[in-house]
Amino acid sequence: MWRHLARGAALATSGWLLSTVVAMAAGLPSFQALVDQAEPNSVLSPPAGRYAGPVLIDKPLQIDGRGEVTIDAGGKGSVIVLDTDGATVRNLHLTNSGNSHNDIDAGVQVRGNFNVVKDNVIDDCLFGIDLQQSANNIVRRNRITSKAVDLGIRGDAIRLWYSFNNRIEENSAVDSRDIVVWYSRDNVIRRNSARGGRYSLHFMYSQYNLVEENDFRGNSVGIFLMYSDSVIVRRNHISHAAGAAGVGIGFKETSDVDIVDNEILYCATGLHLDVSPFQPDTTNRIHGNLIAYNGIGIQFLNDWTGNVFEDNLIKGNLTSVAVLGGKTARRNEWKGNHWDDYAGFDRDRDGVGDTPYEQYAYADRIWMDVPPARFFKGTPMLEVLDFLERLAPFTSPDLLLRDQEPLMNAAFRLEHEPTTATAPSHDGEGPADGAPAAEPDSYELLRRSLGRD
Repeated sequence: MWRHLARGAALATSGWLLSTVVAMAAGLPSFQALVDQAEPNSVLSPPAGRYAGPVLIDKPLQIDGRGEVTIDAGGKGSVIVLDTDGATVRNLHLTNSGNSHNDIDAGVQVRGNFNVVKDNVIDDCLFGIDLQQSANNIVRRNRITSKAVDLGIRGDAIRLWYSFNNRIEENSAVDSRDIVVWYSRDNVIRRNSARGGRYSLHFMYSQYNLVEENDFRGNSVGIFLMYSDSVIVRRNHISHAAGAAGVGIGFKETSDVDIVDNEILYCATGLHLDVSPFQPDTTNRIHGNLIAYNGIGIQFLNDWTGNVFEDNLIKGNLTSVAVLGGKTARRNEWKGNHWDDYAGFDRDRDGVGDTPYEQYAYADRIWMDVPPARFFKGTPMLEVLDFLERLAPFTSPDLLLRDQEPLMNAAFRLEHEPTTATAPSHDGEGPADGAPAAEPDSYELLRRSLGRD
């Protein structure tokens, strides 16, 4: 207790001094002075204008900038350090943090419980919102952009470290690095969006989290689960993770997860599985997903077992399933998926193919077994070789998988509307009256090809 009080006093003193120095240098009024004068549990709604940070909040306050208040940290430290319980920070513009990764210079550092950080604009800040050993907080509808530096040295848009029971909802991250969840459990991450980053969402050693209805586009990786069991990932849209290591959803040594009703489009690899599930006698359940127009639809890094693939729509991928470090994916369960290259019939019209779907590896196995040969994947040379071997095999092809009940129907059955966001109009509600209809995007064209319009 005494250590905590001493730490708070030291932070308060150093924060006030630093804020005063910055304010004097920049000619801006000190926001710290307003915080120091406010009574605990009061509402602080300062006059519109630009104020100097950094700011330490060490008592419960409701701070409302009404969209008219900017706090500028002057390139030093975090704009706001929230070292209290039960505070609210909303409708502020937070900008110009420091550049220290060691100190996690951020727009907002949260070091307490039951706080609310919402409706803020955070830009030119190395990290966006950082929660450490903090529980039961709400982080909602913040717009976050990192500093204009190379991707690898930007900070994370939202970062959770040993933090539990938080709600991360409806935030927008643009040109930041990652959204990361480390050693944290029982968090809800819902309806966020990320563009132009590295990992849209990255879990490490984090169990029992819920990830749903997020929209991640144009990042290096969509969602990656590392050593993070019992996570539910459902109804997310992930697209255009198209770099050399681009992955829509990936698992490494991760068990007991549910991957349900997600849209995974135009990625280098749709699903990537590495020694997952890892825990004995567990499964990973991959149900009802749309995996379409990826380089590789589903990729296994090795010959593994314990994954259940059911009722997925696998369409338009250059390679449906690949196994890089083994001969087969048959030790997993494949049931009732739709495969666009299925060549069977449905004579009894029950919606299920009369014969199993089988995928064999012919000469295209070369690029799976010899990584440098991947450079030639899709080239005329390898395609001709593959065609000739399928025509008259000179080696016995490997059976990669067998789906006993392939679905004939290509419909993608979701219990919700697509997560794809539509561009807002001038009033943020919909297209203006009389405005010309927008050209359909690639996702809309895909929906039409599946008969979903």
